[in-house]
Amino acid sequence: MAERGSESSRAAVAFVALLTLVTFAVVCAPRFQHAAVTAPLAAATGPVMPPVEVWLSTEDRRLKLDRQPDLALSVRGDATADVVIDLDKKYQTMDGFGAAMTDSSAWLLQTKMSDGQRGALLHELYGPPPNLNLTMMRLTIGASDFSRSLYTLDDVPVGETDPTLAHFNVAPNLREVIPTVREVLSINPAVLVIASSWSAPAWMKSGENLIGGQLLEQYESAFADYLVKYVDAYRGYGIPIFALTLQNEPSFLPVTYPGMLMDADQRARIVAQYLGPKLANRNPRTRILEWDHNWNHPEQPLAVLGDPAAARYIDGVAWHCYEGSPSAQGKVHHAYPKKDVYLTECSGGDWASSANGELIWFSRNLLVAGIRQWARGVVYWNLALDEEHGPHYGGCAACKGVVLIDSKTGEVSRNDEYYALAHFSTFVLPGAIRLGSTDTDADQGIANVAFQNVSDGSMVLVMVNSNKQERHVSVSEGQSLFDYTMPPRSVATFVWNTNPAGAWMNRAIRWLGRGR
Repeated sequence: MAERGSESSRAAVAFVALLTLVTFAVVCAPRFQHAAVTAPLAAATGPVMPPVEVWLSTEDRRLKLDRQPDLALSVRGDATADVVIDLDKKYQTMDGFGAAMTDSSAWLLQTKMSDGQRGALLHELYGPPPNLNLTMMRLTIGASDFSRSLYTLDDVPVGETDPTLAHFNVAPNLREVIPTVREVLSINPAVLVIASSWSAPAWMKSGENLIGGQLLEQYESAFADYLVKYVDAYRGYGIPIFALTLQNEPSFLPVTYPGMLMDADQRARIVAQYLGPKLANRNPRTRILEWDHNWNHPEQPLAVLGDPAAARYIDGVAWHCYEGSPSAQGKVHHAYPKKDVYLTECSGGDWASSANGELIWFSRNLLVAGIRQWARGVVYWNLALDEEHGPHYGGCAACKGVVLIDSKTGEVSRNDEYYALAHFSTFVLPGAIRLGSTDTDADQGIANVAFQNVSDGSMVLVMVNSNKQERHVSVSEGQSLFDYTMPPRSVATFVWNTNPAGAWMNRAIRWLGRGR
């Protein structure tokens, strides 16, 4: 009880401190200028402008989300800018960023780390800013290639069937996945969970095997029931499922791990006749996302969305990054603008193309490009893997997680993907609105995407310099202007707020957060 009382006291002190700082901001903010702005207030002849905070990472890993000296905002006047942010052009609302809590990730967190190590890492990953602030997660329904064994949630002896799902149970997830997700939700209850099936139970499939085959039409209703039972079982453990996808990568048939072909006609039929109606009247509602596969076949989700009976139940389209271009997201979105867009899987790895690291590719090609093509959320593949790229059952032998957990010591290494995500997730808060901004990627090699946080009105701009030379860039928003020289092969996040109260509120929250 004394410990709980102590925590309450600390929370009360933090709240009072925050309230005091906010009150101070409202009353006094116009009188002050951030210390990192070099021009002294006494010398200012025009209106006092807020500073622009800068965080920078470089491909050579010399800088990894390092805070840089603040930049001074100036009045734009007649000056032109390379990147013009248009407050009147508002696009999608952001849900956030995250990674998959695969069986392998959960196993490493639960068995290869002490309670203290795991707690510290999960707070770092899912805690509010200045932590990584991940707000999305993907789960596998049954085994994937990043599991330690093959299983589904309704396995019966070979030759038997279970059409009423009497043997359905989530026992395989009770030791590692469910406790880890519950711990995450205790840190951030608002994390959105997307769940994807890799395979139906073998008895539902041609070939009666988790590897290969297709879902038999006679079991389509039972498969929909299987997914609904998963939603209900996880909700019973305090884990709400935000969205379901019918099948991970339905056009690919893996030969070393669970998978299942499911063409567009079958996906549309299952959603229209079974899964959609079963989920339609539930509160809270679990969304249905179509496709869950690569950019190179936009005709697949277009075919399913072209079926009105299925489309009425489909909330959005999920995409993977391994083939094609993010422009596919835009193509489908423009055909069906009321359907949301999510990137649900992309993995880095130790392969030839990553010899110089993956910071630039993930920041530019996945995050900036994916968001400019309407993604409301970006979810990486494995949250955590070990020094041997696993554990895994077949599949990718060189994949990397957002973090690497040493299987002997529990120590954590942060990969390039961690910093690519951090440049967005730490600053772009759930509910932020993507704003129009000049596309400077093709002609200048400077990719950018801009946001405005609804909570405090702050502006966030992420820029990626993919050139081997530094680039000087000017940025304007309304009547404000700033300049910055991007180092070669670098990523920068800029944050500013022309509302003085909002600017000081943001600083107060970050200051209190650093004290946790």
